[in-house]
Amino acid sequence: MFQLDKTIVSEEILEKEFVCNLNACKGACCVDGDAGAPLEQEELVILEEILPVLKGYLRPEGLQAIEAQGLYTTNEQGEHETTLVKGEDCAYVIYDEKNVAMCGIEEAYNQGEISFKKPISCHLYPVRIKQYSEFAAVNYDKWEICDDACSLGSELGVPVYKFVKQALIRKFGEDWYFELEKVADQRNNSNLS
Repeated sequence: MFQLDKTIVSEEILEKEFVCNLNACKGACCVDGDAGAPLEQEELVILEEILPVLKGYLRPEGLQAIEAQGLYTTNEQGEHETTLVKGEDCAYVIYDEKNVAMCGIEEAYNQGEISFKKPISCHLYPVRIKQYSEFAAVNYDKWEICDDACSLGSELGVPVYKFVKQALIRKFGEDWYFELEKVADQRNNSNLS
């Protein structure tokens, strides 16, 4: 672990390699698991604002889950998460013609209908952020459904922090990411000597 500004960063995001392999996993991270994707407080308002547009993108069962449970749910720790359809797939999931799970929010964004790409926790994956009172912990989340992504990342030589570059910049800013790159370069140079 090392500190960057008000974050404590796991060295695994520099060391592990990762590139999503949707052909292999079919978007399993959006449909597997026991909880919805974590949501930040400001994202709750955004979901409310973009719902009228999302209605044109989401599946009927996703819309029914949102109508029954709300735009998001709150777990026992008071953390907000995306609503699930029957306790399984995210209510915001849509499927393409190859039955690959995709984000309906991101599809609306890609079509230029909204300016919100998707929840930051989804954009950052496999990086997970845990906010504490004085700092944020930035960790790599190892999940067996992403083994193919780890293999592809290794094959292509792409470390986690480079794979999620845009999401890290979105979350922490360009200056923070520039400092992260400097740490990665220093570690790479010291490993070469």
